Amino acid sequence: MSELKSLGGIGERILAYLDGKNAARDLALQRTRTMIRHCATAIRAAHRDERDLAQEHLQQAREIKEALRDELGPYPDLYYAGYTQDALKEYAEASIVYALLSGEALPDPDDLEVEYAAYLGGLGEAAGELRRRTLDILRHDRSAEAEQLLEMMDEIYGLLVTVDFPDAITGKLRRLTDVVRGIVERTRGDLTTSLQQDELKSALQSMERRLDRES
Repeated sequence: MSELKSLGGIGERILAYLDGKNAARDLALQRTRTMIRHCATAIRAAHRDERDLAQEHLQQAREIKEALRDELGPYPDLYYAGYTQDALKEYAEASIVYALLSGEALPDPDDLEVEYAAYLGGLGEAAGELRRRTLDILRHDRSAEAEQLLEMMDEIYGLLVTVDFPDAITGKLRRLTDVVRGIVERTRGDLTTSLQQDELKSALQSMERRLDRES
């Protein structure tokens, strides 16, 4: 049995590693949940034009992102696990939504320090938030801004539809791309209807003024 005399030491080393990895996983799950909450709050604040609040929560999400990267460095499989990448996707989405609704430049994935698949997922999810914004501003007769938002959504879809790779590489982007296509089509229909109603309203008002003058 001399061949197994080192087994005890090997076992202890493996158990210590797995114990550390399990602790890192538990902490990562906690951090990702908190990170997602900050991202959701940032998006809500962006819709309300509460820029300072949105920036505050984005900053807190960014700090968690950096902590995750450092803490999961020894365990790359945990960093690339679904729950971690989902949180990074939420961070990308919140950053994109904030920038676009604030009239700022689209953030670059390298600057955000997120994986490209997570960034593309964030782009796709952002399209849904742009639709939400579009419907809100159409209620206030801001058709020009709504058209700009639709153009952004179109461009996002135009990029996503070109990403033709297996789901294992893109994080199931194909399904999300189909969702974005439906969002764009519905939004275009809503905007067209709103513009037609505006034209009809304008024509009726013009007719009323003309009749008033004639009478």
